[in-house]
Amino acid sequence: MKEPAIAVLDASVLLALLLGESRAMKLTDEFLELAVVSTVNLAEVQSKLVKNGYDPEHAWEDANDLVPVQKLFTSEQAKMAGTLIAKTEKYCLSLGDRACLALAISLKAPVYTTEQNWRNLDLGIPIHVLR
Repeated sequence: MKEPAIAVLDASVLLALLLGESRAMKLTDEFLELAVVSTVNLAEVQSKLVKNGYDPEHAWEDANDLVPVQKLFTSEQAKMAGTLIAKTEKYCLSLGDRACLALAISLKAPVYTTEQNWRNLDLGIPIHVLR
């Protein structure tokens, strides 16, 4: 039986890992093995990589190789992401951001991001901002 997720990763963390940013390098392989990511965030990572000139297939492979466990975006999470707009609108969070948070809330797991404005969120889950 697989251990429960120890963390949900935002697209910004995946991009930081792919780009070799020092703030993400402290995340160990063991940590990443137990982390999960929303398929919405995988699409967001691929989109940003393709926009910056990556081949779409390579971008998708690179995004998928980072975290072995991907979670499909469910209708429950979609509703939660829509509802979160009321608490997050002043922080300008994207749908991808709210999808990530909805997954973390549904799993009762901490979330990791590089987005500094997430520090101000109070959603009942631990939010870790990588510097």
